[in-house]
Amino acid sequence: MKILVLQHAEVEHPGIFREFLVEDGHEWDAVELDKGQTLPSLDGYEALWVMGGPMDVWQEADHPWLANEKAFIRKAVEEQGLPFLGLCLGHQLLAEALGGTVAPSQQPEIGVMDVQLTEAGATGVFFDGLPEVFPCLQWHSAEVTRMPAGAQCLATSPACAVQAMKWGTRAYSAQFHVEVEPDTVANWAEIEEYRAALVNQLGTDGVATMEAAVAEQLSEFNTMAERIYINWLQTAAQA
Repeated sequence: MKILVLQHAEVEHPGIFREFLVEDGHEWDAVELDKGQTLPSLDGYEALWVMGGPMDVWQEADHPWLANEKAFIRKAVEEQGLPFLGLCLGHQLLAEALGGTVAPSQQPEIGVMDVQLTEAGATGVFFDGLPEVFPCLQWHSAEVTRMPAGAQCLATSPACAVQAMKWGTRAYSAQFHVEVEPDTVANWAEIEEYRAALVNQLGTDGVATMEAAVAEQLSEFNTMAERIYINWLQTAAQA
């Protein structure tokens, strides 16, 4: 499979998913939109992944490429039916591209927190093999407040109703992160907006606190990430 990956910060890449892609012989090309790289033709690509980033979906004045990215996602998912995986900002972009709504969170989620599968999530393919409640890395202050027509909510939490979403048969997204690696927190904390959120929510030692929390759960995160990756490949193979 040849996958196109849209990135919004150089350090916010597919993380441990890169290892799985290499092991399975899949190819992937990254486009760094925040650095002015242009969106390519979808010809030749068999799937689209959209990663996280420090900007918000509504900041088109500051990041004009966001409007083109949303149209690109809509074309890939709605018109061409490409398998899709979106994480964090990618989750929000999918929702807005297809007619949903994203807004500032009433309660930002910063830290390692639990999410709970809905009935649709617990009985579907994407989270097959995961427990009904599991920990994950949260680092967001915006959320999907209205899903697009035809979408299903797959996971939820007290502070964020739509933690994961399915649209159609092959488009999946999650607000949370499981793709983390040992250096993820340190790398993301170099981004001004992310560091500020850590300090605001966790105090002046926010970076160290987050690193410790992630390190404690890293093995479980990696196991869950591999399972989600395998499950996503199964959904991508659906006609």
